[in-house]
Amino acid sequence: MIGRLIDGRYQVKSRIARGGMATVYLATDLRLERRVAVKIMHGHLADDSAFKARFVQEARSAARLAHPNVVNVFDQGQDSDMAYMVMEYLPGITLRDLLKDYGKLTAEQTFDIMDAVLGGLAAAHEAGIVHRDLKPENVLLADDGRIKLGDFGLARATTANTATGQALLGTIAYLSPELLTRGVADARSDIYAVGIMLYEMLTGEQPFRGEQPMQVAYQHANEKVPRPSLKNPNVPAALDDIVIWATNRSPGDRPENAGALLSRLLEAESGIRSGTSSADMTTQQTMVMPAGVMSSREDETRVITGSVLSASQAGRARPANAVSTLTSFSQTRRTRGAWLLALVVLVAALAGGTGWFFGYGPGSLAAIPSITGQTSDQATATLASEGFTSKLANKSDLKIAVGLAISTNPAAGTQVTKGSLITIFISTGPAILTVPTFAGISETDANALATKTGFLVGERVPQFSSDVASGIVIEAIDTSNAVLPATYPEGETVRFVVSVGGVPSVVGLTLEEATAKFTALGLVVSPTTESFSDSVAKGTVIAQSVPEGTIRPGASIGLEVSKGEDLVAVPNVMGLTITQASAALQAVGFGFTTNVPVIWYNRLEVTVQKPGAGQMVKRGSTIEIRNDG
Repeated sequence: MIGRLIDGRYQVKSRIARGGMATVYLATDLRLERRVAVKIMHGHLADDSAFKARFVQEARSAARLAHPNVVNVFDQGQDSDMAYMVMEYLPGITLRDLLKDYGKLTAEQTFDIMDAVLGGLAAAHEAGIVHRDLKPENVLLADDGRIKLGDFGLARATTANTATGQALLGTIAYLSPELLTRGVADARSDIYAVGIMLYEMLTGEQPFRGEQPMQVAYQHANEKVPRPSLKNPNVPAALDDIVIWATNRSPGDRPENAGALLSRLLEAESGIRSGTSSADMTTQQTMVMPAGVMSSREDETRVITGSVLSASQAGRARPANAVSTLTSFSQTRRTRGAWLLALVVLVAALAGGTGWFFGYGPGSLAAIPSITGQTSDQATATLASEGFTSKLANKSDLKIAVGLAISTNPAAGTQVTKGSLITIFISTGPAILTVPTFAGISETDANALATKTGFLVGERVPQFSSDVASGIVIEAIDTSNAVLPATYPEGETVRFVVSVGGVPSVVGLTLEEATAKFTALGLVVSPTTESFSDSVAKGTVIAQSVPEGTIRPGASIGLEVSKGEDLVAVPNVMGLTITQASAALQAVGFGFTTNVPVIWYNRLEVTVQKPGAGQMVKRGSTIEIRNDG
């Protein structure tokens, strides 16, 4: 798909992700000159009308929503036999990735994410849409801080709430009890999934776990979700209550929709973010005083000493003589000079501090912006606008298209001194890797080696071989069944042709047994021939014919099956002349002996024949015909 032009408009650049129903690619909309994400349904599902209808339904459902916390859908269509959907491109990670990295989240982090998730879900519920597949994998956390809800592949209108067998298409860990037991989904089913996500964000694990999916499903249907604080004592009581409310087994006891749950979450968030404990009251918050508050009282702060006169005394004080007057004047000048010196020192200190702050201190630092997905010129201009210089370096990447920026060194968001040299890594596409030798090693070792090298491992291809032991790789092929070349792109799929041993022998088995054995191995019995055998019972395989060359499931194996002994009924030749009797016997494959001389063959008749007429005798046997008269 990489490099393909879809519908004459969307140029595919690289693969982003692959799911059970479709693969998502990064592409360029040539008409609007913007990057988009193109979701393409898997080819083997294109002929399934139900899957195609679900794919189109996703586009329609998402397109009906115009909300900053829902992934926008721009276009949907079909190019040849390929159904596709065009969405906005959001570089970043999923909530699942975040949970893998951090385990559990704080209450504040949980609020930030769930505010956005419930905002988008509330818009869907208000539009009459039930998501039905809420899970951390479908919450997108963009690099620029946006949080969006995506993948409406199972979404349906709330009026169509009977899901029956389709209900279990959602991830089992987040399905509500009514979906598991009755196959019915509405907005409250989404609320249950949100509650499970909340629990997982606060505790780092799902409330119900088991070795088999049915074990998890049973717990959802029959057990209450525990309070998150039992696993994480730091969870506030308000969030505890919200999780219990959202995951109630009875839909009627849950919030009626995402809007109701969002309102309760915002109330809890306000209380938790603004609340303080008694231990915190000793530290006062920093207050910004309004202008003018201190202007009328600027003279109230004074240092009171014993030499300072009261106001009435000051009004009556006078210098005693000229000496005292000069002394007072000199003291005033000294005081004024001291203030001027202090002011100069202060200004110098401020100037030096300002120079340090902007030259070497925090004021000299700036955060490196994200340039992922930009062209080299755009990335260079972005860094220059923030006061940085830059240089380019090539680097292979599976997701970023050739010629676009991958990342920087130091990484985006790092605080560095303005003017620093930043390295911009430009994508050269997937790396071209040397293909290691896979033939001759076990399938397990080959899978591990392929993954370590940087390839994806596809479905195995079994092949019969009498020369290679079972379980050993015969050769490595690509998705088109061509043998891998010496080099192969990173991230592409490798399939292994694995020996299952030689074609087993079915000689001595009945035709039914042989057919069943080959069918179980994926082989076809064809053609089947029959022949007489004195030593092999009727219906038993005498021989098998294996084709030359490559034998894989679907190949045809020929079988020769015994018809048993070749028995023929002895004709009745009594009363015939010897000549006539011998001719009749020879016509069905018998020989004959007689006591009649040859010269009497046409005159004497058969009075005795052994074996008698009608007896089943092996073809080629000798029949005795006599004339005892």
